[in-house]
Amino acid sequence: MDLVLPGDPGWEQARVGRVFNARRPGRQPAAVLRAKTERDLIAGVRLAKSRGWRIAIRSGGHSWAAWSVRDDALLIDLGDFREMSYDPESTIVSVTPPVKGGAELRPYLALHGRFFGGGHCPTVGVGGFLLQGGQGYNARGWGWAAESIVAIDVVTAAGDLVRASATENSDLFWAARGSGPGFFGLVTRFHLQTRPLPKVIAETVHVYPFELFDQVMTWLHTIHATISPDVEIVAVSADGVLAVTGLALVDSQQEAVAALAPLETCPVIDHTLHRQTAVPSSFESHAARQMAANPEGFRYIVDNAWLSGPPAELTKALHPLFTGLPTVRSFVIWFSMAPLRELPDMAFSLQSEIYSATYLVYDDPADDIRLRAWLTDRMTELQPFTAGQYLGDSDFTARQVRFMGESQYQRLESIRARRDPDGVFAGYLTAGGTEPANVNPWES
Repeated sequence: MDLVLPGDPGWEQARVGRVFNARRPGRQPAAVLRAKTERDLIAGVRLAKSRGWRIAIRSGGHSWAAWSVRDDALLIDLGDFREMSYDPESTIVSVTPPVKGGAELRPYLALHGRFFGGGHCPTVGVGGFLLQGGQGYNARGWGWAAESIVAIDVVTAAGDLVRASATENSDLFWAARGSGPGFFGLVTRFHLQTRPLPKVIAETVHVYPFELFDQVMTWLHTIHATISPDVEIVAVSADGVLAVTGLALVDSQQEAVAALAPLETCPVIDHTLHRQTAVPSSFESHAARQMAANPEGFRYIVDNAWLSGPPAELTKALHPLFTGLPTVRSFVIWFSMAPLRELPDMAFSLQSEIYSATYLVYDDPADDIRLRAWLTDRMTELQPFTAGQYLGDSDFTARQVRFMGESQYQRLESIRARRDPDGVFAGYLTAGGTEPANVNPWES
């Protein structure tokens, strides 16, 4: 265990060195504890309690808002606590929070012929990803990654290490699956149900000029719910073009061709700039593209919305966002979740048929205010179609709308009051330092 205090050598590196977003906050923790073992984590919680510090936790460091960097709190950094173990009999993998879902967990499981739908960007740690719900590979068909958590080991606000599952400490288990940085415990290990590694990965990609945006997206809004649940459907605006992609995760090339066939029905398909149909692909090639799209060392401003509405009207509302990105590295995604699956009983409780997230990528700090204002304006234009936002791509210090079902949020706060009555864990980071309202302001 390594405790770093303000003014110590290496303080700045300990404070923000593992924050992925180069737009790093000035917030100053009381101390940073770099943990190496589960025992360190228990000791860290007890240390914070003894000194009257709140606790914030860093696992992968990919939070766009740097949730972990909190004024006057103990930042417990799990970066050096990396462990994985697989049980072939139960097919459950046990993994610590900072393990990278794509870069580390995926190849480890592939050795056993198994798979877990971690984050698309391979360097994202599983901790924050799972606590926020886990929008991993083919979430529309396979479900949210948090649904595959069978148990967690967690240090409570009282400083005790407990197991939480559907049958023991079930309130903590319920809260951990979707409360994100609002979770009032320190997860030391996730126990995850894996699935068979897909035998075939095949991809359809159609690239269109922006002049065809309205026709393409109106068509996609109309048909995406009818496509096989074995296909992940994403539209991306980047580099001045619109790409519509389908990724089939199946057992044979024949299945892939059939599952991806509906994407060939676009009425303007003959005007594509590039076209490939059911081409064999791999998770490695996807990881490389994700790394290129999410480069380290750049500043990021990110926002998102759960969307629904009539196809033509929603397409019109999305047009300025998709076709007017203000920096060359920026991109925006449209992610199908249709047809919606019924969610299990867990804190994660807000979704709609369509998810859209925008990633403004740039390197000049002088652009911070201008780019945040641009993105806020685009999000405002989408309000008539917005059900809320997803924690994984949110920054409550800049914009905060509904992120959880109302009854689930009330239940979460009730559990928090019992489990962490003294507010040991820092909770959500908001502009005013108060609890988030969990409402869409334009609806109140």
